[in-house]
This record gives sequence, C-alpha cells and structure tokens, in this order.
Amino acid sequence: MKRELSAGGVVVRGNDGEREIAVISPRRGVLALPKGHPEAGETLEQAATREVREETGLTAEPVERLGQVRYWYTLAGQRVLKGVTFFLFDYLSGSISDHDDEVESAAWMPLREAPRLLSFRGEREMAAKALERSGP
Repeated sequence: MKRELSAGGVVVRGNDGEREIAVISPRRGVLALPKGHPEAGETLEQAATREVREETGLTAEPVERLGQVRYWYTLAGQRVLKGVTFFLFDYLSGSISDHDDEVESAAWMPLREAPRLLSFRGEREMAAKALERSGP
C-alpha cells in the first residue's frame, strides 16, 4: 500500500453580500477545490497556498485548517491511500482567468451551493465546514 499527502484550499470572498468560493474544473464534468502535493521543504499550509495560486490565479491568506479528507484510489494497479488537508483562505487579489494549464477552468460559485455541487464527497464536506465558519 502506498500513501500520499496533498494540501488544498477553500478560498472565500464576499461579492454583493454573498459569500463565494473559488472552484476548479481539472477535467470536463468535474467540479473540485484546488489541491496538490507539497514540494520539497513546504509545509501543508504553504503547499495549499501555492496550489490555490497556481490552479485559481488567486492570492489568498490562510485563515485556519478545515480538516483532512482521506480516500483510496488505484494507480498502475497499486492501491493508494491519499490524505488531503484543506485550509480555509480569505481572498486577497487576483483573477480566476489567470489559472495555470493544469486545470481546464476556474470559477467563483456561491459558497452556499458548494456543499451540493462539488464532485467529491470529502470536498463537499470541506465546503460545508467553510460555510459554517465564514458566516452567511
């Protein structure tokens, strides 16, 4: 069995009185949160901050750790246990049109809809935690 660690972020901003989060589409039909592997010497929080910037084009400030999502997947016939630690971020600046080519697209969506619309159960749970912590 192989283990993998990643870090990701739930970036929240206010827009006309509504809270929104930045989401990505890594491939057609998938709506997800930005995440990725730490580089050498990075903490999970630093990796999440970098991945948010790369995959969404946004600069954001970490606020707190939201939790960890764990799941299994298979790679080249080997089972992998993956853990992704998610952090809540406050949006500072940048444009989602500046995302890198690792993702097909990035967008803002209402935070209240994310726990229902994100593709992966664990990420829906992280969005629900962000909704609880960031208020209406």
